[in-house]
Amino acid sequence: MAERLQGTVALVTGASSGIGEAAARALAAQGAAVVLAARRKDRLEALAHELQDLDAAVLAIETDVTDEAQAREAVEYTVRELGRLDTVVNNAGVMLLGPILQAPIEEWERMIELNLKGLLYVAHAALPYLLKAAESEPRRVADLVNISSVAGRQARLGSGVYNLTKHGVGAFSESARQEFATRHLRVSLIEPGAVETELPTHLKPETRAQLEQRFGNVERLQAADIAEAILYIVTRPRHVAVNEILIRPTEQTG
Repeated sequence: MAERLQGTVALVTGASSGIGEAAARALAAQGAAVVLAARRKDRLEALAHELQDLDAAVLAIETDVTDEAQAREAVEYTVRELGRLDTVVNNAGVMLLGPILQAPIEEWERMIELNLKGLLYVAHAALPYLLKAAESEPRRVADLVNISSVAGRQARLGSGVYNLTKHGVGAFSESARQEFATRHLRVSLIEPGAVETELPTHLKPETRAQLEQRFGNVERLQAADIAEAILYIVTRPRHVAVNEILIRPTEQTG
């Protein structure tokens, strides 16, 4: 049976669009107080006002998680304003595809900074509070949900460093899962396939055209589909941990 989330607090990174926005909506609908963290303040505030109009407890904080101090402040702000932290959705990420040969180093650095280091900064800051929440009512369990990709399982031509970052997210998540399992902090990994989000808009035109050709006839997942998977994970009873979800569009073959 799913458990509602009243009395709990969630922090969602990358919450200004896509999967992060959808996750925030889903968590708020289940009764959690939600803190929205991302760089685009105007979008965060618009979403916060919308959810507040539906009587959800929502706060927004402009945050660049690639800055360790800002990532830590997002966590501290959450606890300072709402008193606890039960759920973290580590969603912020970027996908910059292309050949390895003569790749712009700044693209590699951007993916490593956000997909890996940003995720690690948030996790590091949040862990003490998540462990504390796992010891207390109302649920006596806490959740760290890391958003990876099918690219974290399957290396493909043209996505070498993106693959590297997402494989790293999977390795970190599994090690953390083992470390905190007996303390009722559940560490879960979600690996989406093709989702209709803004990620492809960051690609070079030729790379984006190749991606469109690959998935042109595939009915892609919606951000809300991934939010449902996140919600499934965090609403399980205390004795149930969903370690990993790989979720693809029905028509996606690889």
